[in-house]
Amino acid sequence: MKSSTTPLRLLTSALAMSLGLAPAWAQSAPAPALSLELNAAQPSEKGCRLTFVVNNALGADLSKAAFEIALFNEAGVVDRLTVLDFKDLPAGKTKVTRFDLAGADCGKLGRVLINSATECAGTGVEPAACMRALKTSTRTAIAFGA
Repeated sequence: MKSSTTPLRLLTSALAMSLGLAPAWAQSAPAPALSLELNAAQPSEKGCRLTFVVNNALGADLSKAAFEIALFNEAGVVDRLTVLDFKDLPAGKTKVTRFDLAGADCGKLGRVLINSATECAGTGVEPAACMRALKTSTRTAIAFGA
């Protein structure tokens, strides 16, 4: 009797091991993303200079990308709305862009909120893709997100 159950155990073990490896075989490609990192906020001659690192992993070149942002002060009150134009963002590339915000005080900036994508254009890119695929992060003490 012992010999008739051994093949069954081996088959069960082999099946269990193959099912356990299935996720490694079925790895899917990462979801398209437009990563936007607030990398630095530094005082400048004009006010506050925000530095962003952008990575376009949407799978298509963007000929134009611009976002309306809201700047909140340290008390959580909206200080201003402005549009940041990142211009063209080639697919698969990382780009560093700086914006000088005239009259803004970096020390009083508590939060930067992305309200909307005012422009999101490129061959094969739908206008809503920039907001839908947006991934935000920050390396500053300023809260940043959509």
